[in-house]
Amino acid sequence: MLTFPVIKKLCSVTKTAFSLKAVFLAFISLLMVSKLSAQDTTAVQIPAMEFDSLRTPMHSAHKATLYSLMLPGLGQAYNKKYWKIPIIYAGFGALAYNFKINNDESKKFTEAYRYVINQDTFPIDNEYVTRYPDVNDLLRGRDFYRRRVELTVIFSAVWYLLNVIDATVDAHFFDYDISDNLTLHLEPAFMIPTGSKERFTNGMRLCLNL
Repeated sequence: MLTFPVIKKLCSVTKTAFSLKAVFLAFISLLMVSKLSAQDTTAVQIPAMEFDSLRTPMHSAHKATLYSLMLPGLGQAYNKKYWKIPIIYAGFGALAYNFKINNDESKKFTEAYRYVINQDTFPIDNEYVTRYPDVNDLLRGRDFYRRRVELTVIFSAVWYLLNVIDATVDAHFFDYDISDNLTLHLEPAFMIPTGSKERFTNGMRLCLNL
């Protein structure tokens, strides 16, 4: 039969064990909560980093091509190659001037040819009527300048396409990073002569490190 002191001692031991169990459970709970909070923090940080990377605009070759197609030089401005814009428009200006000169000459030869072939007598402000009395000369002059007009139109189209190609290529290499440590050095190499798989020859090769 248990006496009162023994029962009291057992109760105290039970309370101590219960308190230790409560402390242990509280410690485990704190560990689980801290782990879950760390997981939540990681889960929040990863999308934030991804959002920052997605928010950074990437240089688009497609945009540069479209800009150059819409307006020559606009793609170069998008690529921050502003020094190319005056060159582009200087080329177009020279082509436009060449087109005007040759087109005016072609019109003058055509007008003089029609005047002579029709045997008109009214006054005309065209010196080619008297300078080239032969009709064949007027035809040759008209054809010569007409060909130059056509070539000017072709060169203008080529210049326009070169403007687009230049903007596209520059946009492709806009984000291309080349290291400053560029080295070119010789290295020994072992080569297999053609037709002989059992023999090796020594040689040298050039290696370029980007």
